[in-house]
Order: sequence, then structure tokens, then C-alpha cells
Amino acid sequence: MTETAAAATDRRVYVDKQSPGAYRALTATAEAVRDAAAEAGLERTLVELVNIRVSQLNACAYCLSLHTRAALRAGETTQRLGVLPAWRDTELFSPRERAALALAEATTHPADDAAQTAAYAQARAVLSDAETSAVIWVAISINAFNRVSVMSKHPVRAAVPHGTTP
Repeated sequence: MTETAAAATDRRVYVDKQSPGAYRALTATAEAVRDAAAEAGLERTLVELVNIRVSQLNACAYCLSLHTRAALRAGETTQRLGVLPAWRDTELFSPRERAALALAEATTHPADDAAQTAAYAQARAVLSDAETSAVIWVAISINAFNRVSVMSKHPVRAAVPHGTTP
């Protein structure tokens, strides 16, 4: 295989750019999910914790970068973001946040029936119907965006420090 042919087979299609109508539909779904989360009373920080945790599970660097910045803008702390992969081993997250994180993980890995059943029971104990539904939809939405970015290999660019020009 020539170098040019190898480069062509290694290049990923940005599926969001290749199929803009489908991507617009996904974006519209995400906007509806954001509205449902707000209407259910989910704090922006909780939504971003779910987005980040699911993106960690899916190893989506692009979404991790995007949603970490969003969480910080919403007031999340670097300490909690730093320990998020081990959230079960800390006391830094409220019962409500813990329930949402467990439910998001179960939504991301639905084949684990025991974990799904336990997470759902935990969520039902502390989340309303609207909150439970919203958390599941947030997890579904970010899972879809994770797949778009992972399969497209969207690059993560270095952040430009505030007050500087690139």
C-alpha cells in the first residue's frame, strides 16, 4: 500500500460534517434533553457531572475536554472533577448526585442487569420521575455524542489561557 493510500485509509470521516442533517437532529435532541433537565430541576453541575462520567467511560477525549470546561464554568470544583472516576470512594457527592452517576453508568452499560437494577432502585429513592427521566436522557444524549466524536476522532486542541491570543 502506498503512503497516500495508507493515509487515506487512516483518515477518519467526521460523521457530523459528512451527514449534517443527522447531526442537526442529534443537536436538536440534545437541546430538548437540556430543556427537560432544567425543567426537572437538575442543576447544570449535575448534568455536567453525568456528561463527564459517561465520557470517561467511553474514553471520549473531545467530550471530556468540552464538558470539563462547561462544568468549571457552571461552578464545579477541580477536586470533584479530579475524583469523579472514583466517585463511589469519596464523600464529596450528595446522595442525589451519586444516584444520577450510578444511573448514568447503568445507561451507558445497559447489559449489566444487576448494576442497572441497583442503580435504578438508588435513583428512585432520591430522584423524582422527571429527574430520573432527565438523567437517563442526558446519559443517552452524551453517549450518542461520544460515539460521533470517538468514531470521527475529533481532535482535542490545547486551551488558550484567558487573556491571550492563539
